[in-house]
Amino acid sequence: MLSEQYPQRKIRCVDTLCAAPGEGFLVLEAAKRQRDGVSLDDLADWVEQHRLQVCHWFTVDGLSYLHGGGRVSTAAAVTCTALQIKPLLRVDNAGKLEFTGKSRGNKHALLELLDKMEQQWTPRISDSVAIAYSGDYDRIKPLWDAVTSRFPKAQCYTASVGPVIGAHTGPGLLALVYWGRQR
Repeated sequence: MLSEQYPQRKIRCVDTLCAAPGEGFLVLEAAKRQRDGVSLDDLADWVEQHRLQVCHWFTVDGLSYLHGGGRVSTAAAVTCTALQIKPLLRVDNAGKLEFTGKSRGNKHALLELLDKMEQQWTPRISDSVAIAYSGDYDRIKPLWDAVTSRFPKAQCYTASVGPVIGAHTGPGLLALVYWGRQR
């Protein structure tokens, strides 16, 4: 419909293989390049070439919401909740949610996120780091403080994951999104 109404305009659809904060990373960098005069086709190619360098690591308070959405089993959801286990998850190279480990309690889960960032962070493209959350904004403070202390060159900002991802993860999601060598 739009191409009929605006025949002089061109649309390129690109699967970013990212969740919302990661898509934001790609959009921000593409917008910088667009201001420098890069063409639409070159921007789309750039996004496709760099999308797997956007790392998404996160933890959630429990697995009940992911279970409700069919992403984890009943046994995993019940066990993690009963033992106060915080799952460590990421977005994989196919853009899918992947369970990668578990920690006991918030403090250990945040340390795991920081360790992943320390292993992978490559601020060559940008030193931006998104600290994403769902639910209570005040819960990001310990992660914010830890990132800014451990990575003083990081340019941190916060981002709500929004209602769609928040509905799948529930309140209590904390995520680090950054540029890395690989996901």
